[in-house]
Amino acid sequence: MKKRVLSTALAAIMCAAVLSGCGGDKPAETPAEGTEATEGTESTEGADAGAAAEGEYAMISGTTTPDAHPYNLGLVKLSELLSEKTGGAVTLDVFGNSQLGGERDLIEGLQLGTVQMTCVSTAPLSGFTDMFLVFDLPFIFETTEIARAVMDSEVGTEILHSVDEQGLVGLAWFENGFRNVTNNKGPIEKPEDLKGVKIRTMENPMHMAAFSVMGADPTPMAMGEVFTALQQGTIDAQENPVPIIETNKFDEVQKYISMTGHLYSPAPVFVAKDYFEALPAEYQTALQEAADEAVPYQREQIDIQTEEGLKALEERGMVANYPEKAAFKEATASIYTDYVKEGAGFVSPEIYARVEEVIASVGSGSDAADETAPEEAPADDAAADEAAAE
Repeated sequence: MKKRVLSTALAAIMCAAVLSGCGGDKPAETPAEGTEATEGTESTEGADAGAAAEGEYAMISGTTTPDAHPYNLGLVKLSELLSEKTGGAVTLDVFGNSQLGGERDLIEGLQLGTVQMTCVSTAPLSGFTDMFLVFDLPFIFETTEIARAVMDSEVGTEILHSVDEQGLVGLAWFENGFRNVTNNKGPIEKPEDLKGVKIRTMENPMHMAAFSVMGADPTPMAMGEVFTALQQGTIDAQENPVPIIETNKFDEVQKYISMTGHLYSPAPVFVAKDYFEALPAEYQTALQEAADEAVPYQREQIDIQTEEGLKALEERGMVANYPEKAAFKEATASIYTDYVKEGAGFVSPEIYARVEEVIASVGSGSDAADETAPEEAPADDAAADEAAAE
């Protein structure tokens, strides 16, 4: 008889959760900040909850993103690699579209044992540790290359594992890319263009402060409400990575996309600590290897969807511009003064210094190709091609 890590009672809880998530056309909860639930191309809705019991060690993972989003594609790749490495003994079923709850629900599920794996933004992790806060500093990364170098560095690994003693084991860094502003008023070319603009942001003190000092009116709002709020004029703007903007068809209610690349969104992949430690050593190794090998694929999907998504938005009538970042950096410099300091809820000066060392080792990014601009950006936008977007 196969050895099971999960008890019969726990299995029943998981099945109930999955069945509940699969019961309707829309997720029961709105998606987490920075992500949005839209209909994907490979929907898991209607999936048999018993499918998770195929392996000797059956795992389920949840995200808040559509099935076609790179979060989910990365986890599916991880699942395939894990099955290959364990001969099918360890399986992983992936449920997107907030079917298993929002990001906070998924993190709690790891601690309770009702979910075994998830990929989330760093936003809900502030309650566990302040180490992830360094990623909330505006304009800290010039390019995707630099951001990835930080995640893959010694300090990045330390940040990833900073919650290992709180029921979450960090496996790998996926990502959501750089965030950009969309609005209906006009292109955002300089900080002053944001004055008076009511913009939806994540409910994050640093994010909100950054837009406030530029004169905008940051307004936290559940992602499931954003499209309607933009449509009705309740808010003027929102900010998100290109894949999120495109898949949610914000171009239908927004005219302009400004490739500000003001914030970078890493996405840690966690596994439940109790479950992970109950796996045989060889399966623990296989799981870590599968996660490591899925990272390049997941990041490639971000690159592809960013490039293709921006082209699709422009083809559908959205107007893109590539602002110079110098003025924006100067306008938000006070955020570093206010938030890089000792104390709870602030960015550790020691962590910040170590991140800066990695950034300096990679370079300023001034010679790097703009990862946000189309392949043939207009000559007038060449200087702005340093901006990196999702």
